[in-house]
Amino acid sequence: MARTPHVVGVSGSPTAPSRTTVLVDEVARSFAEATGGTSTTIELAPLLAELGAAPFRSGLSPRVQQALETVEAADVIVVGSPAYRATYTGLFKLFFDHIGQYALVDKPIVLTATGGSDRHALLVEHQMRPLFGFFQSLTLPLGIYASESDFRDYAISSDDLRERINTTVSRTLPLLRSHIDPESLYATVDFARPDAF
Repeated sequence: MARTPHVVGVSGSPTAPSRTTVLVDEVARSFAEATGGTSTTIELAPLLAELGAAPFRSGLSPRVQQALETVEAADVIVVGSPAYRATYTGLFKLFFDHIGQYALVDKPIVLTATGGSDRHALLVEHQMRPLFGFFQSLTLPLGIYASESDFRDYAISSDDLRERINTTVSRTLPLLRSHIDPESLYATVDFARPDAF
């Protein structure tokens, strides 16, 4: 890639430690390693009081403003939330309520979620994907859901979950490369070959 992409994770868990934060951080680092980039994970739990301190972005603290700007400037965003009442947390929604309406247009978004059991797995498709559809983002086709049994002592213990993370990264890497650095796509195409397209 011609430049170093920045992958930003956002964990919408209101608690710490958090399995959601562990998952988001692992996925963000995996995408950063695969793209030769860097990763940052933003935990929303420490920002809870500050996010609720004002109704509009202009009244929020410098720390929250910085977090919002970091997300808006990212090349790839990994978002995650635990399942609360069959959807993402209010904290997660409150944070993205302050993101600029057009700041995430065409931005690659990796959807992740955690829950007590597999029955919450559709949270990714039924709740999170429509939210980022509103932002006109490029939500990547493979979301990642993890249940409580995939962790031990707030660390990923499931080989199956690690395999799903690897699959998501490997299958979406060509799409990310073409989006972040379009010239790299053309650099790999042999225009002299009739079957190149």
